[in-house]
Amino acid sequence: MKTIGMLGGMSWESTATYYRAINEGVKQALGGLHSARICMISVDFDEIEKLQQLDDWDASAVLLAEAARKVEAGGADFLIICTNTMHRVAPQIEQAISIPLLHIADATAEKLVRDGIKRVGLLGTRFTMEQDFYKSRLTDKYGIEVLIPETAARDLVHEVIYSELCLGKIEDQSRAEFLKIIDELSAQGAAAVILGCTEIALLVQQQQTTVPLYDTTEIHAMQTVAYALGE
Repeated sequence: MKTIGMLGGMSWESTATYYRAINEGVKQALGGLHSARICMISVDFDEIEKLQQLDDWDASAVLLAEAARKVEAGGADFLIICTNTMHRVAPQIEQAISIPLLHIADATAEKLVRDGIKRVGLLGTRFTMEQDFYKSRLTDKYGIEVLIPETAARDLVHEVIYSELCLGKIEDQSRAEFLKIIDELSAQGAAAVILGCTEIALLVQQQQTTVPLYDTTEIHAMQTVAYALGE
């Protein structure tokens, strides 16, 4: 079993979901008392969030690259970044380490391709929905058309993520708003919707909508388990 490197804390709420999902995946695959071999650094999200708001991605990259080097030094055989948004600086992190990086957008896109999904809605932070680092990877590398909500809906999604979900707050009204936005993306032709922020699945689950949902946290965690076990 390979040792999994986890760059977490963005937020710790979703990192906890990763940790549980990965260990449950290893236990299911190997049985008995097996659990995952993990080396993790969990950063202080307050520092990262402030740099996001300043649009200082270079400083964020420096912080996360240093953390990634520490994870590698701790014995990790490969790395995952336990957040969608901070894949904005994935190229800089990859340059700082010598171990492979499993990209969350690749994991998600590969499952979409296997399922025959060619047009998909995307929910996430404003950075993930509006900037090209995520959408263009899905389109250019995998041929998947990406739809995003209109401006007011993007603002709502972003605000709920930071002011509620990252703080562990789950509000019924916010869930209703998210489900409405998911329905609107479906009406625009999305065959499925990517939950492209690792906290969104804390609020919205598949049983609450008929629109197929792709939970990036779960997908990324399961790819991590498969890679660690050499599958």
